[in-house]
Amino acid sequence: MIMSTDRKLVVGIEIGTTKVVTLIGEILKDEKIKIIGIGLCASYGIDQGRINNLDTVVQCIKKSIHQAENMADCQITSVYLSLSNKYIKCQNEVGMVTISKDEVTKQDIKNVIKIAKSVHIFHKHHILHVIPQEYYIDRQSGIKNPIGLSGLRMQVKAHLITCHNNISKNLVKAIEKCNLKVNQVIFSGLASSKAVLTKDEQKIGVCMIDMGGGTIDFIIYINDCIEYSQVIPYAGNIVTSDIAYAFSTSYHDAENLKTQYGAAQKTSSDISQNIDLFNADGSIKKTIKQDMLIEVIESRYIELLSLVNKKILYIQKKLYNSGLQYQIKGGVVLTGGASKIKRLHECAEKIFQKKIRIAHPFNISGLIEPINQPNYSTVVGLLKYGKEKSINIEKKNNKNSFIKKWFVHINNWFKKEF
Repeated sequence: MIMSTDRKLVVGIEIGTTKVVTLIGEILKDEKIKIIGIGLCASYGIDQGRINNLDTVVQCIKKSIHQAENMADCQITSVYLSLSNKYIKCQNEVGMVTISKDEVTKQDIKNVIKIAKSVHIFHKHHILHVIPQEYYIDRQSGIKNPIGLSGLRMQVKAHLITCHNNISKNLVKAIEKCNLKVNQVIFSGLASSKAVLTKDEQKIGVCMIDMGGGTIDFIIYINDCIEYSQVIPYAGNIVTSDIAYAFSTSYHDAENLKTQYGAAQKTSSDISQNIDLFNADGSIKKTIKQDMLIEVIESRYIELLSLVNKKILYIQKKLYNSGLQYQIKGGVVLTGGASKIKRLHECAEKIFQKKIRIAHPFNISGLIEPINQPNYSTVVGLLKYGKEKSINIEKKNNKNSFIKKWFVHINNWFKKEF
């Protein structure tokens, strides 16, 4: 959080495989976010969430930050940082404690969550997020907020998201080399879900799939809590690589072919068009058939989406066998840069056999024209995550301030009386 005169600002940075984005948002009085600064540059020195050239990444971050600061007319001091790579792992755990008094207190909740996260996690990993799914008090289940309820024992089911220590350390190091503080490292999939999912979708069950350049993040929400999350370590870039290999062309040309002429599904109405690739001198170096291009793209998108669908079916079967809610009535929500390809909606419908929505960030104002696209969902989600944290801290500080003032008042009264 940054205080700038009378403005409350929050900053998010996404260091992706294809781009580095910095967003500066102002938290308005109605708690909505107004985008006031945007910084964007191509990403170099990082691939699939792993830094391979620290100095190059730092230069990209500085360039992105400088653009955003100039636009917002402020100086950034701290940021929320997104993270996605194949070393992200998730697990559901349970913690149980005896309720210390007649009713559940905040300390009881801290204790039971501490028990839930004191489990064995993957080697050299640390916990990014502990997300309570539901609480149990004695035999009563499905409790979202147990504060004040009476009972003997309390149990929590929690979703843990972990990451390899060195991966997150290197990203934080890159930010700190830009003289910035990292408020929190946030799983990209969690950030994106805050930008594109509605509360109703999370309650009735939904799967969000964020298709980026280097990774696919997906999260399954059921009954308003995260049931599962995972990272697939390839996405839009592997489609581009397939095109380059299939047609013996450069990666740059392959990316242009994908974005200008590609689609995720071939239709019978498609007319096979010749696509010419040119040399620097203007001469034709290669001619490609558009229907063949779409065939290459379609096969890879089917494979990627089918991987997610298999996991959805597995999770649903597991929940069903446990007698729990398992349906995903909200369908599948697709977002991220690789979701912008033509006819993805039709391709996804065939694979998932569910309602499909291609999503972009919502409930933002200000400079929304450049970022009202699926490829900005993660960084907008960072602002929403930071806003929630900021508001909670502010409420806690106001409460503590009220209690302090009340004690001062009582103390002064005693001095007068005695």
